[in-house]
Amino acid sequence: MRNRKRRSECLARSPSTCSSVLLVMTQNKGEIDGVGDGQLRMCSEYEIPQLMEACKLVEPNYCPELAFIVVQKRINTRMFRIDGQSNLDNPNPGTVLDHTVTRRNHFDYFLVPQSVRQGSVSPTHYIVVHNQPDYSPDVLQRLSYKLCYLYYNWPGSVRVPACCQYAHKMAYLIGQSVKRNPDEVLNDKLFYL
Repeated sequence: MRNRKRRSECLARSPSTCSSVLLVMTQNKGEIDGVGDGQLRMCSEYEIPQLMEACKLVEPNYCPELAFIVVQKRINTRMFRIDGQSNLDNPNPGTVLDHTVTRRNHFDYFLVPQSVRQGSVSPTHYIVVHNQPDYSPDVLQRLSYKLCYLYYNWPGSVRVPACCQYAHKMAYLIGQSVKRNPDEVLNDKLFYL
């Protein structure tokens, strides 16, 4: 089980497989899902260079500028704001925290994209692993926030960008519905993403 999970969370180690991943990512608007803290270095050292090599296999002169961002929603961090009477309250939607509790060795930030009516809101942690276009923090933070409004099954914002929510829903659907081993034709397609 552990080996299957690792395989599903990591890109393959050969450029030819990466080229099929690149084609799948193109069809899925460039999103993949599932990277933990322990895999950030692997993303930076292995997966990003292999994606760039795969781009060259698809088109020899194709070298896209790539922003690789890890989205983590299962975190224990909580954020609060103090109102006029020194009461603690949930922060407003769109609140970004990019200092003090962030990491020194990564460009990361916490974002509160939604409003909660009960309990304390959990921010989402965004870690920018690679930023070749050199987008400013403001641009990436605004983009992250706006992507949380693109989930069509909810009238407001969701906790993660819509592409992550769709990937989660699809993985759950396949996991619950398909009661047999996948067809071997799909082995090089990363259908489990």
